[in-house]
Amino acid sequence: MKNLRNIYRLPVMAACIFSGGALVAQRPNPLPKPRHRFIVVSHRGDHTHAPENTLAAFGNAIAAGADYVEIDLRTTEDSQLVIMHDASVNRMTDDTGLIRNMTWEKLHSLKVKDRAHPDWGEQEIPLFGQVLDLCKGRIYIYLDFKNADPAAAWKEVVKRDMQRDVVVYINAPHQFSEWRKVAPDVPLMVSLPGMVRGADSLTAFLNKYHPDILDGDFDEYSPDMIKAAAAAGVMVLPDIQRPGENAALWDIAIQKGLEGLQTDHPGDLVNYLKEKGMR
Repeated sequence: MKNLRNIYRLPVMAACIFSGGALVAQRPNPLPKPRHRFIVVSHRGDHTHAPENTLAAFGNAIAAGADYVEIDLRTTEDSQLVIMHDASVNRMTDDTGLIRNMTWEKLHSLKVKDRAHPDWGEQEIPLFGQVLDLCKGRIYIYLDFKNADPAAAWKEVVKRDMQRDVVVYINAPHQFSEWRKVAPDVPLMVSLPGMVRGADSLTAFLNKYHPDILDGDFDEYSPDMIKAAAAAGVMVLPDIQRPGENAALWDIAIQKGLEGLQTDHPGDLVNYLKEKGMR
């Protein structure tokens, strides 16, 4: 889950993000070309058999057949772009400290592990460039933009000619305008604002602010809201990952009319979709 999701719950915050004259897109930017009828986003990679946000987890997501891998981008003290969900290394390593206060040399010496599954072994904290190299031509990037410079991140994407392979999830108001300046065509994603309560208010929001993709929790959306988003050309790509995520929840999401989900179990979801003739 995005731990800063609530910044989009206030209408004034949404207005700050999407207002700004020339920075506002008049039409949603197109997403990467879909490879399947139903999109599967692998949350922090496939961390059912490897520590989250590692090259091993991202490789697992590719092997599982996911369409996107969700990764969390942060910046070291010496301006290196690295992948880790938390601001600190405390949960995922045996060391402590904030990533922004640590050099890449220091981070590279640490080992990432899943404390609940020590048999999975240890992995290294990956650089953003390493993840792009692994994923190019194999899986799209869902970039949860935690703390970094958009220009520096986009430079890495352009260097690998992956401009059409990336969507960016926004975590702070300034990120939206910064990304629009650096990469006007990249699809930017925001969570469903708290002021949206149904199809009419969703349509009004989309017509006023023109986001490219909507996130949020899958149970925040009604079928009518999903139809309203589709009519505006905006995909709803919400989260379903949670303890107890299972096929019954996937059924509910699909019956609502959703065309994709972010999951903690990409392999199982892909197999479920195949059984239903949806992949």
